[in-house]
Amino acid sequence: MARLGAVPAPTQPAEWDAEAFRTALQSTLDEFLDEQETRLAPLGPDAARLLTEARVALDGGKRFRAAFCWWGYRAIQPEVEDERALLRACAAMELLQASALVHDDLMDASDTRRGRPATHKALEAEHVAAGWRGDAEQYGAAAAILLGDLLLAWSGELLRRCGLSFERVAPALEVFALCRTEVIAGQFLDVSVQARAHADVETAMTVLRYKSAKYSIERPLHIGAALAGATEQQLDTLTEFGLPLGEAFQLRDDLLGVFGDPATTGKPAGDDLVEGKRTVLVALALDGSDEAGAATLDAALGTPLDDTHVAELRAIIQASGAADAVERKITELSDRAVERLDAAGFDAGATVALRRLAGLATQRVF
Repeated sequence: MARLGAVPAPTQPAEWDAEAFRTALQSTLDEFLDEQETRLAPLGPDAARLLTEARVALDGGKRFRAAFCWWGYRAIQPEVEDERALLRACAAMELLQASALVHDDLMDASDTRRGRPATHKALEAEHVAAGWRGDAEQYGAAAAILLGDLLLAWSGELLRRCGLSFERVAPALEVFALCRTEVIAGQFLDVSVQARAHADVETAMTVLRYKSAKYSIERPLHIGAALAGATEQQLDTLTEFGLPLGEAFQLRDDLLGVFGDPATTGKPAGDDLVEGKRTVLVALALDGSDEAGAATLDAALGTPLDDTHVAELRAIIQASGAADAVERKITELSDRAVERLDAAGFDAGATVALRRLAGLATQRVF
């Protein structure tokens, strides 16, 4: 397993090597998947194909959730007694993330993820190439559901078997159970909002908070801190930092979903518009546009759009002032989060590292 020799002592947090952390985390995930490969070997080649897709789903990414878990631990306990065990616990966050993305792509009918075919599309294509019977699209959907479920199950298993004592892991498992419940319920809120084709700003913020913000930053911080023996007061203080930062993180993602460069996001231009996402950005744009602009934007959401139409909708959103309003909100939430962090009295090294992560998460330059 890759080691984190480049990760400095708490007195040198600014020199923390994020790339070394990601490398070590990927090695940890690969090691865990190797364990599962041995376990699934008696099931034959179909199980092996499912495991191959699991490896694809877990390859790459910014690893924010694992990083916040790592530094949540070190905010409470600066010295890491068992690096391998903590890395395995952090890796559980990435299994949860992969599960959510596999399911999310299917529910949103997204064709790509990180510039590659989404899981359901990849397995649908295998069905077609093999000339099997039945509906290839349904096969891909079923396989993606099962893979997402498997990754979700594995996330709890890896945290439970991370290598720390059960006395240390038990409180973290309680937080993790809550986290998974929030993610699933938040995803259903999102699906329901899209079905109704309407969401005001308050509703969109609720979806944002429970579908993404809490499990992206607040809960990983809590899980890491719980592993380190955090008190309830310390967990509450981490919420004051992590929740507004998680909201800023997702607001940035919403901007990228409309204005992001496909070469960077790995998604088609204006993908959130094509998917009909009723985000805070869209809610603000509908409120701030004139009648004709709002009608055009509302009618176009969730329909096939070429580059010309995407550019037209981007212009409407820009003219409404929504994009600028979201940028201001990101700044406001990020500043509030960092103020809370600075006042918290956590380990100085971890505080500097978490400040750095806060900037990276909201600007997406990790």
